[in-house]
This record gives sequence, structure tokens and C-alpha cells, in this order.
Amino acid sequence: MEHFYRTVTYEEIRKNKEIGAYIEAANGVLGAIGFTEHGLPHVCRAAGVAANLLRELGFEERTCELAAIAGYLHDIGNTVNRVDHAQSGALMAFSILSRLGMPPEEVAVVASAIGHHDEGTAAPVNEVAAALILADKSDVRRSRVRNKSGIMTDIHDRVNYAVERTELQVRREEKAVLLQMSIDTAICPVMDYFEIFLSRMLLCRKAADSLGLTFELVINQSRML
Repeated sequence: MEHFYRTVTYEEIRKNKEIGAYIEAANGVLGAIGFTEHGLPHVCRAAGVAANLLRELGFEERTCELAAIAGYLHDIGNTVNRVDHAQSGALMAFSILSRLGMPPEEVAVVASAIGHHDEGTAAPVNEVAAALILADKSDVRRSRVRNKSGIMTDIHDRVNYAVERTELQVRREEKAVLLQMSIDTAICPVMDYFEIFLSRMLLCRKAADSLGLTFELVINQSRML
């Protein structure tokens, strides 16, 4: 049986109502169990940052678009369960993208990136996975906190709420990717950030290394990594 494949665009994925329903459902699941926002603001940011990172490094435009697609889809597995959500999400994306007619070589790249984005099982297995890791793990910001009354009792909410500004910047000439952030230390000390995010920052260093870059973390104008 002959298969007919086509170019599935990020814009098409972004407008797909089925995918939108899964993103909304996944965000609702995480809200119910006390996690920060994982809805459209997060996935759109992950999509944009991942694509722009590869674009800054000179990758082909289609590779950048696959990074955007992976970023947009990466958390849909939370619809099933937070546990192993990367693997669940990869399987869901595999089904959706195959059904839409994406060539299997591209489906494999996107599914691998999604399946390797959670720090418990993550690895920068391809350039799209590396970009997704950096985009996802750098999204720490005040607006992701749902329950502002709980910032003094929940360290994840407190750290996210304390972050006033975050920027992931590629410095191509220096072969570096720089994560800069401002933290209000009246809300939490910088060490609280490292208590919960050190493993993610080490993963970002691995991802950057796979792209031929060094990873630098600057908090309140002081280099930490």
C-alpha cells in the first residue's frame, strides 16, 4: 500500500483543535495536582524558544519548524499522567503526526525529542531534543504560579514567583548559550533555585554541549554555571 506524506506545519499544529484539547486537558490535570502552569503560554514559549535557538545556530528552517512542533506538543502526555508523561506524550504525538501525514523520518525526530525532554529520562538525542530541553527547562517565571497564596509553603511556586525575568540567549560567536534571570531574593534565596533546578541546569549543559555550545547560567548578574 502506497503512503502519501506531506509537510505538516507548525501553524497547522497550533490551529489543530484536537491538539488544543489535549494541551488544555494536560494543564488541567497538572493544576489539579498542584503543579505550575503547563498550558498554552508554556508550550508556545517552548516552541518559539526551541525554534529560534536552532535558527540562531544556522540549522535548516524545516529543522527549526520541527523544534517548534515538538515544543508545542511536548507536554500533552500529562493528559494521561504526570509520571512518564514524556513517553506518553511521544506516543500521542507519534499517532497524531502520523495520522496527519508527516513523513516517518520527521515523526521520529519529534517523538524522540518529546520522549527525552523530562529530566528523569532525558537526553539530547538529536538537535531538536537539545533545543527542546533548553527551551523547556529555562521557562521559569512568576506567571506560571497558579496559587499565589501557597508561595511560602511550596518551594516550586516560591522559586517561580521570585523570578522576575528570564532570557535564553545564543551567543554564536562565543559558541555559548546563556540563561539570564533576575530573582527577587526577598521572596527566596538563590540557593532555593538550585535546590529544585540543579538537575535541570546540568541537563541544559548536556544539551548545549551536544550543539557544540557551552551553557552559562547568570542569576542577578552573577555567573553560577
